[in-house]
Amino acid sequence: MLGIELATAAFLPAALVALLAGVLSFLSPCVLPIVPPYLAYMTGVGVNGLRAQERSAVLPALFFVLGLSTVFLIMGFAASAFGRAFLQYQDLLAKIAGGVVIVMGLHFLRVFRIPFLDHEARIDAGDQGGGALGAYLLGLAFAFGWTPCIGPQLGMILSLAATGGELSRGTALLAVYALGLGIPFLLAAVFINRAIGLMNRIKPWLHVIERVMGALLLVVGIMLVTGAFSAFSYWLLETFPGLAALG
Repeated sequence: MLGIELATAAFLPAALVALLAGVLSFLSPCVLPIVPPYLAYMTGVGVNGLRAQERSAVLPALFFVLGLSTVFLIMGFAASAFGRAFLQYQDLLAKIAGGVVIVMGLHFLRVFRIPFLDHEARIDAGDQGGGALGAYLLGLAFAFGWTPCIGPQLGMILSLAATGGELSRGTALLAVYALGLGIPFLLAAVFINRAIGLMNRIKPWLHVIERVMGALLLVVGIMLVTGAFSAFSYWLLETFPGLAALG
């Protein structure tokens, strides 16, 4: 069952990329600065009230993460289903997806700029602050509408899902991405005062984080175009034969 073993080995590096992309999405220039205001809005208090711990932000943050995770899982399933439907064109799909990811990477590296990605496309969740339902709706809106910063990273993971050929693994990749983006958000809600201080120290480095994201997109795009993911998966199976048992 080499195909199953190879798919298992291929999932590991893709999952690592998805987790890293999620964390970098959280640290991106148009996500990190809005975390405290979003937490304050979802909790129904101002940022000062949030810092004074007038009300806990943990439960709203949890529902926010559930909202964005819902959208990401649906996207992952849809991308995997699309890739499975066109299984005979997997190589071509991988090359096309890789080319798009490379362009996104060059944008973040500022080799050139794509105007569309410099405009925020937020979806308003309405006046639903201060409750779990409002936080969940805000998570849905965030996942659908925050295209400039998380769109390229999300597109990269969707590309990996579409070229994987397995519905469960593609959906799992988006779940890992959601964890990478959602866990820091939850930690910020739990340790709000420390998180705000840390965010203020990180802000001067946001341009560096953007370039790191660009480099990751560029590497993954090249791997998709050249088929290096498959080659790396074969290497993993040869080096760690125990991975075959996970299939």
